[in-house]
Amino acid sequence: MTHDEIRDAILKILTEDFEFQKPGLDDNLRDDHGFDSIDAIELLGKIETTILGFSLTREEKEKAMGIRTINDILGYIETIKSSRSN
Repeated sequence: MTHDEIRDAILKILTEDFEFQKPGLDDNLRDDHGFDSIDAIELLGKIETTILGFSLTREEKEKAMGIRTINDILGYIETIKSSRSN
C-alpha cells in the first residue's frame, strides 16, 4: 500500500468504526476525539487485519501506545512495514 492508501484506510477506520467527524492528520486522538487505550487496542487489531496483513509483536504494540495523531499512525505503520520487509 502507498502512503496515501494507508492514510485513506486509517481515515476510513476512524470515521466508520470510531465515528470520528472529519479527523485532521495532526489532531490529538485523545484530546480531540476522546480516544482511549481500549480504542487504541481495537485500532491496532484493525490495522493488523486491514492494512498490514500480519500480527504485531508485543514490542511493536507497546511502541504504538505512544501514538497521538493520525500522522503518528502513518509513520508507525511505515516503520513496521519497512522493518518487516528486510
